[in-house]
Amino acid sequence: MTLGITLESLTLGYARDPVLDEINLAVRPGEVLVVVGASGSGKSTLLRALAGLLRPYRGRIVAEGEEIAATSRDRAMIFQDDALLPWRTVRSNVELPLRIRKLPKRERRAAAREWIARVGLAGHEDRLPRELSGGMRQRVQLARALAGAPRAVLMDEPFGALDAQTRAEMQRLLLHVLRDTRATVIFVTHDVDEALLLADRVVVLGSGGVRALIEVPRPRDLGVDRTALRDQIIKEL
Repeated sequence: MTLGITLESLTLGYARDPVLDEINLAVRPGEVLVVVGASGSGKSTLLRALAGLLRPYRGRIVAEGEEIAATSRDRAMIFQDDALLPWRTVRSNVELPLRIRKLPKRERRAAAREWIARVGLAGHEDRLPRELSGGMRQRVQLARALAGAPRAVLMDEPFGALDAQTRAEMQRLLLHVLRDTRATVIFVTHDVDEALLLADRVVVLGSGGVRALIEVPRPRDLGVDRTALRDQIIKEL
């Protein structure tokens, strides 16, 4: 089941100098909502609040009638830094959230095996993070996040540190994986082209608030001309 999230008069930061002020926004269940903005506009701050890692100064974040006040297995976080445990193998990293939930070993192994294969890392199960490329480590992080069947996935510029070719591969992989999962996705990026490729809607942050909320028509495809939308987003930035 997907997760809808509502931001109600949300203010993050401090009274005299809020990072974001009076944000009202409804994240639709099952959509890919991409957040863009200049450095310092509050993109990562917003994501931390959605994850339950940061308490609002004012207002609230609500998921299905309940206020978000802490982390939850319903909401998985994917960082730019892959955040893998260096002493754990690929398999063990992917199994970790399932181990924390105390799933039986057979179920953990089956889920890990499935997701490792789905992100294209079958045969690498016993390798350590230091033996993997940056793109491969991000694949492991994606598999780890999705293996726990979260209802929402929060992604903080996960491909920002990758080279252009690897970044394009990860974008295609994410689109492929999203076709098979019903999770709501909130994806932070500074790359307008990446936003238009991945998003159902794009939120543009600036001046402490939402400057624009833009619908992106499907299909998601590298060959679709979205020049007008790109120009609109850049203008709002």
